[in-house]
Amino acid sequence: MNDRVALVTGGSRGIGRAVATRLASDGFSVVVGYAGNADKAASVVAEISSAGRNAIAARADVADETAVTAMFDLAEQTYGGLDVVVHAAGIVGLAPLADMDLAVLDRVVRTNLRGTFVVDQQAVRRVRRGGAIINLSSSIVGLAFPAYGAYAATKGGVEALTLILARELRGRDVTVNAVAPGPTATDLFLKGKDEEAVARLAAQPPLERLGTPHDVAEVVAFLAGPAGRWVNGQVLRVNGGIV
Repeated sequence: MNDRVALVTGGSRGIGRAVATRLASDGFSVVVGYAGNADKAASVVAEISSAGRNAIAARADVADETAVTAMFDLAEQTYGGLDVVVHAAGIVGLAPLADMDLAVLDRVVRTNLRGTFVVDQQAVRRVRRGGAIINLSSSIVGLAFPAYGAYAATKGGVEALTLILARELRGRDVTVNAVAPGPTATDLFLKGKDEEAVARLAAQPPLERLGTPHDVAEVVAFLAGPAGRWVNGQVLRVNGGIV
């Protein structure tokens, strides 16, 4: 896969960073998409480059179609094409429905749902035959934790879009799937949670631990590689067995 190219949005931290470095280890040239933290994106590029692989950073607001188009243009201009797009960028806004600030709701919908549509639209137009489009959803769609209404609603939309897109690409030899992590030990997830809350969440899966970004990246790498070619139009719950 040394001539294959992957673009990873949200690639500067958390799950996106783990995916970017994992795909690079499989031989992909990687475009590290990021929203605002250039230093973190640069550190991912440096890590990949130090391992002898190719990587560049590209800044884009995923809900801005002009910026996303420019990011995809940069990928093609630099590496000649695109084979895999992993859309990992997203934000969380937590509050009970009755208390949710509608301005926060609008931001969550804009980034998570519109952002997925904008990125996937470019991916559909650019990904070469034999490629893959992989969206990040969340197991919260099924777990239905209180205060996650806005976030879960957008991720439910991501799953619907993923399944429809897989069918729209009939005949293209491009797979489209979603990966839906459960509670995962990222800075975004751990922010604002005390030790008791983290321990309670870690105890829920039969495997009795939180997921790690590496756990999720392994599943994404499977879907992006030759072993995952017969998996299409699916949502994979990567959560250690939480019901």
